[in-house]
Amino acid sequence: MFTGDMAESRQKTVVLQGLDAGMFKKILSYIYSGTLHVSLDKVQPLYQAADLLQLDYVRDTCSSYMSMNVERSTCVDLYMFADVFSVGIVKQQCLQWSARHFSEFSFNEEFCSLSLNQLTEIISHDNLDVKEETTVWEAVVRWVQHSREDRLHHLPSILSHIRLNLLTTDDTAAILDHPLVREDPGRNEVIRNVIHKAKLNLKPRLGMTMEMALLYNAAPGSNELLFMNPQEGKYISCSYKLEDLPDSTAITVTSDNDIYILKTIESENKKQLSLFQYNPVVNLWEQSGVPSISERPEDDFSLYEEHLFKVDQNFYYLAVNDGRSLQQMRKYNPRTNQWQECSELQLDMAFEDVAVLSCDSHIYFLTNKEMHRYDPVEDRWCKRTPPGIFHSVCTAVAMGTEIFCTDSPFTHTMVYDTESDRWQKLRGWEKPGNLDVDGSQSLFVLGNQLHILLACDSDLHDDMVYLVYVYDRSADAWAKLNANLPNNNDYYTFGSSSPVARMYVPYLKST
Repeated sequence: MFTGDMAESRQKTVVLQGLDAGMFKKILSYIYSGTLHVSLDKVQPLYQAADLLQLDYVRDTCSSYMSMNVERSTCVDLYMFADVFSVGIVKQQCLQWSARHFSEFSFNEEFCSLSLNQLTEIISHDNLDVKEETTVWEAVVRWVQHSREDRLHHLPSILSHIRLNLLTTDDTAAILDHPLVREDPGRNEVIRNVIHKAKLNLKPRLGMTMEMALLYNAAPGSNELLFMNPQEGKYISCSYKLEDLPDSTAITVTSDNDIYILKTIESENKKQLSLFQYNPVVNLWEQSGVPSISERPEDDFSLYEEHLFKVDQNFYYLAVNDGRSLQQMRKYNPRTNQWQECSELQLDMAFEDVAVLSCDSHIYFLTNKEMHRYDPVEDRWCKRTPPGIFHSVCTAVAMGTEIFCTDSPFTHTMVYDTESDRWQKLRGWEKPGNLDVDGSQSLFVLGNQLHILLACDSDLHDDMVYLVYVYDRSADAWAKLNANLPNNNDYYTFGSSSPVARMYVPYLKST
């Protein structure tokens, strides 16, 4: 400004428009001292000043401070500010807070001050913690009635963001009979059309779902999945036709709570791996639209233990040779709509068992003697510290930035901190006298707690006995849950842990 050929370079006084003197003083102090003091009452004008002057550090510090201070009294104000100035991290935090507390938040005066776009953005969120979709409709009614003359004509467009497929027939009839709708014949007809054309495949809200672990029943003649939540005492067994439940080789649950499975399909003497996605509305698996993984001449999918993950919007397929000597990996890039080879992993020695899992935007390959981490951004494997004391790694699962694993037959449990690259030993399971783990066990995470499913041989029963334990971190102990799994079945899971998904229980066709 001052050294170029701009008008300011010829002026004795330059006025910085839109910049508060007090904020400029704070910024000058930071420039000379390297110290920045941020407070809730000053953070927004300080962000504006930093944005104008393009001081990235000050702007980022203000963004982080605002995102850490989203609560009941600040949410709407910070959301509106973040919306105007496109502060993504703050806006996302506000949306998450309003989704978690929607039932209570929607009764506040601040909720009614939202703009139309802000309202629809919030009620479109998958993670609304509501038990029934009528809660969303009732919140919309309160928002409209707060300024009826200005907002009533928006009702049909707002209604398209309500998940009408989750309403009962009586609920829909109650909407059409509401005074806001009934009193205007024209609006009533428009809303009837909106309801008639409503999408039928919209996801249930987070608050309507229940976390459930998925298990296969490999008993002869069975084509069944078991959905279970031992903490809630909920067990739903779903039987499918052979054509409706593909014989899958790998399964994954994404961060968006979508369930995918890989199925081997043979045609014209060729084998292909096809990706299927679970459709909760019809409780079936459907083609995902992702191209199949074609078999190369040297490949034989039947000789591989296969794994599937989705990391940062990309699918990863990883196969471990049955001889435990070779591992290959492919990545699906949605931009090119193609599978491509990934960097090869060089192993130092053969191994008996392996756990492969994703954690914190990386993929981990874990044996008793080696541990490797794959970085998707750099397409590179690097060595990490192995657990050491295990004879074999039986099952492993990620929770936050930690990885938990056990050996067979559940004599040791270890936890790995991915940030510090360190292992810690946890207390082992105290085996009941009349039971022996037969080697089949699977870790899973429900409600941010570590669980394990054990298949045990019993001196008292001819059939396999299934037990579920939950780990109490504060007491460093495993506690038995009163699980109610039928003992005459053969439950198992693909991969190193039982996949867990949030399920909308009314969609499950239980038997």
